[in-house]
Amino acid sequence: MSQTTVEPISYRVVRSKRKTLALHITKSGELEVRAPYRFPESQIAPFVAAHRDWILKQLKRLSAQKKALADVPKLTEQELTALKEKAKLLLPQRVEYFAKRMGVKYGNITIRCQKTRWGSCSGKGNLNFNCLLLLTPEAVIDYVVVHELCHRKEMNHSAAFWREVEKAYPNYRESYQWLKQNEQAILARVFSE
Repeated sequence: MSQTTVEPISYRVVRSKRKTLALHITKSGELEVRAPYRFPESQIAPFVAAHRDWILKQLKRLSAQKKALADVPKLTEQELTALKEKAKLLLPQRVEYFAKRMGVKYGNITIRCQKTRWGSCSGKGNLNFNCLLLLTPEAVIDYVVVHELCHRKEMNHSAAFWREVEKAYPNYRESYQWLKQNEQAILARVFSE
């Protein structure tokens, strides 16, 4: 990886086995140029320059989003504890309900407050859920529960996995989109950037 600047845009080159150039702006506001291993360095700067307007627009949007998230009211320690306790009651009920409908078995259920995951399923069938799910609509909670239970059938995110999700929860796309659009604001209730 190398660090380069095209006035005034700074970027980092990340090389891999990919076949094309791509731009990626990280959550922290860093511009990454993803490039094939043998792609000439001399062609990367012009690529960045050609996409300057798009890059500046995305950086401006990210900056506005960060400012908005800074104003989100934080949960107190007491509120977070209460949320975890409520999640320990509600989430196992939802898991049991959907597991029976789907015909799957599961292991232990753990509730945590996590910055990067809404849920997970181990190879042994143990389920882990983020207590912050309780700040989302009921449909989103059910989608995440179904998503993790579908890993009992498919331990991946293949097309077969998504077919299982759709079979168990036909309107999952709406909940998936809601979570994608609102997750940063929910996480900002506890975590700072």
